[in-house]
Amino acid sequence: MDQLRAIRYFSKVVETGSFTQAAKAFDVPPSSLSRRVSDLEKSLGATLLKRSTRLVKLTEVGQVYYNDMQHILNQLEQSKETVRSYQTTPMGRLRISSMVGFGEKILLPLLDEFSALYPQIILDVSLSDELSTLGRDDVDIAIRGGYAPNERVIAIRLMDNGFIPVAAPAYLEKNGTPIHVMELKEHNGLYFKTPSGATPWLCFMNDQWHDVSGPIVAISNSGPWLARKACNGEGILMSTRWALASYLESGALQELSFEHKLAITQHAEMAVYLLYQKQRYLVPKVKAAVDFLVDKIKVIDEH
Repeated sequence: MDQLRAIRYFSKVVETGSFTQAAKAFDVPPSSLSRRVSDLEKSLGATLLKRSTRLVKLTEVGQVYYNDMQHILNQLEQSKETVRSYQTTPMGRLRISSMVGFGEKILLPLLDEFSALYPQIILDVSLSDELSTLGRDDVDIAIRGGYAPNERVIAIRLMDNGFIPVAAPAYLEKNGTPIHVMELKEHNGLYFKTPSGATPWLCFMNDQWHDVSGPIVAISNSGPWLARKACNGEGILMSTRWALASYLESGALQELSFEHKLAITQHAEMAVYLLYQKQRYLVPKVKAAVDFLVDKIKVIDEH
């Protein structure tokens, strides 16, 4: 028995819900396809499918087997694409996932330039701040903020992702400039919202962490909206330096300095990481994108 072919037949039956439709997809007689699936069940010693005159359904063990086989078939397709694509022109659909703020401010403008260089690559870009794994996202490249991931992937550090406190000159003139971090508790706060909740204002001093968050004015996952409210003098904002760069350069916002550094988490220094699965780097479209983004973003970080 050609087990791989039988597995493909079995998977197609599950996807179409019909032996007849699966047979059409492979251009083989339904009886031949049905026989191969039956042989597969015999070799496994288990019933994978519940058959009736109207429909075909997976058994409980059939569902487990189908899920496992999908992973294997996807790996085979990836390996086939790697072999076919090796040392060829970068082309095809490139799936990229990025956190929203970084994607809108830095990634998307760079991808416009990338498209001009590689017109045969179709960009499929998703922006989301949801926490998820690279494999489950089903993407070629992911850009995540935080600390180094534990996933079994290649993680390239692109730039610092630490948060800094800023405020508009008008706000500071009206409410006073805080000198000590504990004074922040008396100041209005604009808070960035992550999937795990609003980011607090934390400070490590006297060998322990202190929450120095001020009264909440607004909470949002929209960095530009929070920045506009900060520019309007509505409160103090903690955000990343890369997101605030234009506001700092124009003077619309100014950075607040304290003896003790502020943070939004007790974890180690945060950064922006580009993630990809090691074997995917052999695919020209992925290699071209990884090399391009790493070079371009590191130049931005240096400035």
